[in-house]
Amino acid sequence: MTNAPIMSVLSALRISHRPAAAFCIVGLFWGSMAALAPQLKAQINADDAQFGMLLLGTSLGLLTTMILAPIFDRIMGQWGLPVAAIGLACAFLLPGLATTHMAFFLAMCAAGLGSGLLDVTMNARVSELEAQHNRSLMNANHGMFSVAYALGAFCTGLGREAGFAPFTIFATVGVVALLLVTRTRMQVVEISEEERAAATFPWGIVGLCGAVVLIAFMAEAAVESWSALHVERTLGGRAAQGALGPTMLGLTMAVGRFGGQAVAEKWSDLAVITGGAILSIAGALIAALAPTPLIAYIGFGTLGLGVSAIGPIGLAMVGRMVSPAVRTKAISRAAVIGFSGFFVAPAAMGIISHSYGLRMAFAALALLVVALFPLLVVLKRRGA
Repeated sequence: MTNAPIMSVLSALRISHRPAAAFCIVGLFWGSMAALAPQLKAQINADDAQFGMLLLGTSLGLLTTMILAPIFDRIMGQWGLPVAAIGLACAFLLPGLATTHMAFFLAMCAAGLGSGLLDVTMNARVSELEAQHNRSLMNANHGMFSVAYALGAFCTGLGREAGFAPFTIFATVGVVALLLVTRTRMQVVEISEEERAAATFPWGIVGLCGAVVLIAFMAEAAVESWSALHVERTLGGRAAQGALGPTMLGLTMAVGRFGGQAVAEKWSDLAVITGGAILSIAGALIAALAPTPLIAYIGFGTLGLGVSAIGPIGLAMVGRMVSPAVRTKAISRAAVIGFSGFFVAPAAMGIISHSYGLRMAFAALALLVVALFPLLVVLKRRGA
């Protein structure tokens, strides 16, 4: 990046450093989760299809978030981010302890609930800051998630090589998260009950933007959850090599999101999403056809670079296209639609992999991303 994009990113992070710390917390935990997937799968003695279905437990927790997040945000106010972050740190101790299918399913339910509450709250805070400062901030914050995700995945890979148990790794990440929690408390925009009652909820905008976020996060989640297994099982890599799969995704997504922070201030949202979709399709096909781990890393990286800005832009569009009175609720609904991709995609990948292999599962991602194009046509007609 040239100096101008770098300054744009740094400026955005100075404005939104408090929610950015929350994005780092979420990224660290899910990066560790991705790199631990082979070990957790073996710990509970699950096959591909079973492991994928058990990951759906997170979706149940996330659906609960749809109801609770706006209420939680309204009640907790400035304490919403720290309380949700502490809850997430506690929830992620549970998958490391699980040794049965049911225990792992319940653990993932708790992780989904904790992650969902923090996700909705931190995205709502960024959207409020975007409105206050009249500039794009979402990509920079999601870029911090990607940096933390890559760091979590890489360090977890080293921890696995050193023989540390999943619980120990999650507990270590939890200590780091608690240190970051001290940076997350921030004031929120006060909305009167009269303003809330008078506002009309924009289901059409929420549904369209939520679908864009859903596709982006499904593609991201598929690589997060299955790239390590693809490298280790399909291509014969070791644990550290497997961990480089999600690490590569996180690094390229960070580059794409930080670059997208500058690009989003010059190009239209729809133009950025279109370019990203084309790159994502190419990356998924490269990963599917890869003969070696190195080629697979190139595929994961290309997909990460392409998909990086799509989800954040989808959420930012919601915040900009709705009234302040319903912003948190609208973002919570769009976020839940989108974040469900993190849990639907791993399960779908497991089912496809069980029947046809991981190569075919990654090829299916290319078809998934193609579905973005008709959504963009509709959004353009709605004035996005």
